[in-house]
Amino acid sequence: MTAMRPDPGLRLILGSASPRRLELLAQLGLTPAAVRPPDIDEDPRPREVPRDYVRRIAREKAQALACGPDEVLLCADTTVALGRRILGKPRDAGEAAAFLHLLSGRRHRVITALAVRRADRLWERDVVTTVMVKQLGNPEINAYLASGDWQGKAGGYAIQGPAGAFIPWINGSFTGVVGLPLAETAGLLMAAGYPVYGAAA
Repeated sequence: MTAMRPDPGLRLILGSASPRRLELLAQLGLTPAAVRPPDIDEDPRPREVPRDYVRRIAREKAQALACGPDEVLLCADTTVALGRRILGKPRDAGEAAAFLHLLSGRRHRVITALAVRRADRLWERDVVTTVMVKQLGNPEINAYLASGDWQGKAGGYAIQGPAGAFIPWINGSFTGVVGLPLAETAGLLMAAGYPVYGAAA
């Protein structure tokens, strides 16, 4: 889709309850005019592969929310993919432990999909980052589980928290792993006509 002209009258709406996404937007100097978390079914469909899944969820979030004529709506979704397997947010500490054991000593992908909506137009992008987790022992996993940092995190970990010590390298977007790839987010917002640089929300 072609980019729209910048409109300083537009209001930025964040379609996410994630405090991490608010913090990442702040790195761009942006404060949303409103936060509207969507309420959708985020369960994967049978045989749905991770990239298709995360793109669908970001799109459905954007389509589920009200978006006024003077608003630009930003939605995102992040998942951890181990091969074709989707590792979502663990239900409990036991599932978080199982995820960490699966990821231990292996590479996996973190996929964040973006959907930016203005009126009836939608701009979409997904960003895939390869992440390496070192071999983890039970003491490391148990200490991380006790921290509670795994709660609400896709794959059962957050790279920006204590689990950053488990990750010797990544190939791709660090902010994408956190939950909002900033370069791509800025590009989509500008394509929708939101004046990212030097603009007030």
